[in-house]
Amino acid sequence: MRKTIFTLSIAALALAGQLIAGGFWLQVGNPEASPEARKANAAVTFKVAGCHDPASAKVTATAIGVVNGERRTIPLKLTQLSEPGMFAVSQQWPKEGKWVIQAEARAEEMFTNTLVAAGPNGVDHLHAKTNMKAFDKHELDSMLQ
Repeated sequence: MRKTIFTLSIAALALAGQLIAGGFWLQVGNPEASPEARKANAAVTFKVAGCHDPASAKVTATAIGVVNGERRTIPLKLTQLSEPGMFAVSQQWPKEGKWVIQAEARAEEMFTNTLVAAGPNGVDHLHAKTNMKAFDKHELDSMLQ
């Protein structure tokens, strides 16, 4: 009985250590807060957070939108900023239509992704959605409505 309690205690401590060590996510930023991002003409910034080595994370972004009833997907070029794990994204999608910027990050076995709405009035930095599993089509489509 004591051995079982001891084993469960060790397992609980190991799990707690992993939880305290942090997760893995992308922070959405307003480029106005960074002179470097403003210089890059950024519409939005993404910062890798919770990762032990943000510089090692692989980050990609795609603009997914609807223009005149037609769905379009545009791979986006990210500009690495001087802070490790921080990227600027300039507006590479048309001004017309409704768009969602989907950023994905991977580091070792960890994955995270973020959805940010964009449209004629700019990028909605305040209502981004972040998840450690891939968003399904319905979540993406609901942001394009």
